[in-house]
Amino acid sequence: MGVQELAKERSESMDKLSNKARTPRGPIQVPSRLLMGPGPTNAHPRILAAQCLPLLGHMHPPFIHIMDEIKEGLQYMFQTESPYTLMISGTGHAGMEAAVANLLEPGEKIIVGVNGIWGERVADLAERYQGDVIQLKAVPGSTFSIQQLKAAVEQHKPAILFLVQGESSTGTHQALGGGLGEACTAAGTLLVVDTVAALGGVPIFADKWGIDCIYSGSQKCLSAPPGASPFYMSQRSVDKLHNRKTKPATYNLDLNLIADYWGWFKPTRVYHHTGVISTFYAMREALAIVGEEGLEAMWDRHLAAHELLWRGLTELGLEPYVANPTDRLATVNTIKVPDGIDAVALCKDAMDEYAVEIAGGLGPSAGKVWRVGVMGFNAKPVAVEQVLVAFRHGLTKQGWRGVKAARQMI
Repeated sequence: MGVQELAKERSESMDKLSNKARTPRGPIQVPSRLLMGPGPTNAHPRILAAQCLPLLGHMHPPFIHIMDEIKEGLQYMFQTESPYTLMISGTGHAGMEAAVANLLEPGEKIIVGVNGIWGERVADLAERYQGDVIQLKAVPGSTFSIQQLKAAVEQHKPAILFLVQGESSTGTHQALGGGLGEACTAAGTLLVVDTVAALGGVPIFADKWGIDCIYSGSQKCLSAPPGASPFYMSQRSVDKLHNRKTKPATYNLDLNLIADYWGWFKPTRVYHHTGVISTFYAMREALAIVGEEGLEAMWDRHLAAHELLWRGLTELGLEPYVANPTDRLATVNTIKVPDGIDAVALCKDAMDEYAVEIAGGLGPSAGKVWRVGVMGFNAKPVAVEQVLVAFRHGLTKQGWRGVKAARQMI
């Protein structure tokens, strides 16, 4: 029986095929570019190669073993002894929503530190989950003092204090130590932290700093493709999850269900969704590369690339958007656009002439800054020097008088 006859048996009428819309033709063609924006960054060759490996079933024992390797690798990344680590199948936004959806119940207070677009988005997200949102605001390009955060927690005693460690829209690095975790614990508050633009590039100590939940991204300092969100919960967070009065208002991101796929609470795995198999291969390889380098060496490498970038930018007469040096994020750097310079034209020139991505601002920094990422595989001198060449060329082309190295220009 052919397709036409089978369709008749099902009482399904078949029409003549339309060719108005066509599928792509031939092999895909992708240009080679140096991705020096806020992410994604260029993937490590080993990570790209891992994605070419044969697919496994998402419940096959060899794939479960890979998931277990990822869990242990994340314990190292987050510096925790908590067994509650996993990868959310999705980008950093999925990790963000998983944290809010599972740890915030309707009517509960959440303090959201807002000094850029990511705090703004979490405030929006928490409102959608019917939280009582208290926005603690700082001027873009600045951070919150530990004393300010402790005072807010003491005053409001929220269910959650949310902070962004690396605010990529403004280029700030939020301090998380100084007893903040202990103050949150004393107040019955969960400390939740976004590390999407920071994990692997700057220090994080989940246990020592008393952080209760962390989510991150795969495509920044870990040099993997987008599509997986590293995720961690403390015992206090898990207790909150288990003692909710209501079900999380999401099925796709319900950690009670996802946890059973990852083996958090019982050895037998339970199907929840089809894991992003090739992306998990990539993340397993990314974590292996981190372990081979070591976190301290990795943090030092990112800081050295950041300092090299700023030595070059300073020679060009450019200034940082973040005034306080200790508040500057090493991984995503924000550079003030001088008066009279066309920021978009410089980004276009960098791409056209050098195939280098330099990004503009985002959210509160839109139109005010360039953003340069020195992350993961690209946190190395050869990549930084290429960015500086692109800046010199683009600025000189626009007649910028601040270029001290003009005589060395092409």
